[in-house]
Amino acid sequence: MTAPVIAALFTAVYFGATIRLCRGVRLCAKSLALGGVICAATLILEAIYIPLPTGASIHAVPCVPLMLLALTYDRRIAFLSGWVCGVLLLVINPLWQPVHWAQIFVEHLVCFSCLGYAGIFGANTRPKILAGILLALFLKFCGHVLSGVVFFSQNAWDGWGAWAYSLTYHLTSKIPEGIATAVVLMLLPVAGIRKAIGKEVLHANRSTMD
Repeated sequence: MTAPVIAALFTAVYFGATIRLCRGVRLCAKSLALGGVICAATLILEAIYIPLPTGASIHAVPCVPLMLLALTYDRRIAFLSGWVCGVLLLVINPLWQPVHWAQIFVEHLVCFSCLGYAGIFGANTRPKILAGILLALFLKFCGHVLSGVVFFSQNAWDGWGAWAYSLTYHLTSKIPEGIATAVVLMLLPVAGIRKAIGKEVLHANRSTMD
């Protein structure tokens, strides 16, 4: 019973904190357009993967678009876009079919929306960007591991407990995928992208006023 309780507490705290951080969000036309493009890019990258002998897969850095949205535009839009991605994957990706309704909350609605936390510390310095990336990746890893322990323990290898199985299963894929994600984001000109988006928003606001 320990694992379900931990999963329930993690999910409750996560949603409480994330919903609180989403307060005041405004869905303007630009936000909806950016969110739509980011969701599409995320889903495409999620569909590209290399299967591993453990049964896990390494995907083509699908975390990058949502993290970049959080770092350069608005983390609240990244949270909302992540929830949309989680719902869409239920429909279009067979690998994301839940085995239990509760899995949707523990994993599906956490493991993409949490990428918005990449922007929680700001994006004006590299250390802050890296700290946000690591936090987002850690939350994603927790969601996957808890889901594995609670909902997929029957798939554990012979002689392996549920926790050991889930940790090993996800470490084999999430560590290389996380490293690749961090490298890509640290190499991108985040400050330049943020300024470009800011100028575009300012120009659009001025055009509307005129």
